[in-house]
Amino acid sequence: MELTAEQARAVRMRSLLLTPHVRRPDVAGVVEWFGAMQAQDMASGLWSLGVRLPGVTAAGVTEALERREAIRTWPMRGTVHLVPPRDAHWMLDLMGVRALAGAAKRRETLGLSEKTAERAVEVLGAALRGRRCTRAECLAALREGGIEVSGQLGYHLLWYASQRGVTCIAPHIGKEQTFVLLDEWVPDPATPTRDEALALIAHRYFRSHGPATRLDLARWTGLTVTDAKKGIALAGAGLTTVTVDGVEMLADPAVLDQAPAHLDDWAALPGFDEYMLGYKDRDLLLTPEQFAAVVPGGNGIFRPTLVERGRVVATWSRPAGKKIVTVKPFADLDRARAEAALRPYAHFVGSPLQVAFE
Repeated sequence: MELTAEQARAVRMRSLLLTPHVRRPDVAGVVEWFGAMQAQDMASGLWSLGVRLPGVTAAGVTEALERREAIRTWPMRGTVHLVPPRDAHWMLDLMGVRALAGAAKRRETLGLSEKTAERAVEVLGAALRGRRCTRAECLAALREGGIEVSGQLGYHLLWYASQRGVTCIAPHIGKEQTFVLLDEWVPDPATPTRDEALALIAHRYFRSHGPATRLDLARWTGLTVTDAKKGIALAGAGLTTVTVDGVEMLADPAVLDQAPAHLDDWAALPGFDEYMLGYKDRDLLLTPEQFAAVVPGGNGIFRPTLVERGRVVATWSRPAGKKIVTVKPFADLDRARAEAALRPYAHFVGSPLQVAFE
């Protein structure tokens, strides 16, 4: 099947659950659809869910996370994602292990021995048994256990324990991150074989991001290109090949069959959203000059974006506690449509917002 860039963007917006034509019923459904959703920034992660669940509020999403509809951990690329709870263990075993392989080099940089890192895992396991602790309480437990946590040491040890599958990140208490034992929060983990896991993650990726390339899958998962190709092959009829302006890509045939040929939808997205971070190649989404405006200075901090018909048309920002949202268009745009796209966010945060254009 051949698709124009416009048609590909229409399918991609549907895959990403950013059109009214396809919705999941709840947080669990959204996260399962994706397999994993970028969530290193909590506020951004909450709105990534909220924008795909019309009418929901931040409090409603937080309550869903308290019900364990999804958990946060480091399943791939050493980056925090929301994942279906039962899938956390196999994702860590399949993809997280690649980030874990680099832990020795990081420990050397930090002046941390493997013995101390393993001791930290034991201390955290004991401290969290049967309870939930804030980040500060976890660090205090490590200090009491005679383990240094100054500088980047504390973060690395918290990451290491989760990367090992011992702990995971629970919902915030107030503004504080909390941790629990993964096995206590997920007593019945899914246990696919490695081949089943490769097929599953490949299908979920292209179902939620397609059309996309094999290299997009490898970059998103952190898997080798060889494993990415194997996963695609194992997914079988769950995936189909399409050509977008001469580039071979893959998508879920069920999404292709249901997608409208054209798109006239807008979305106001957080900075750290799968729309932007789920791809190695972002040419369908924006130009290199526009990307530089989304990630100024290439510092890895993505600004929230306004998307029209699958393309980024502006960035937006709302300083904490303020009621003004500032929109910076890349070119002339329909201001009424832009303001309408931001109304769901105002409902989500429970505050009327004033939109200003620069």
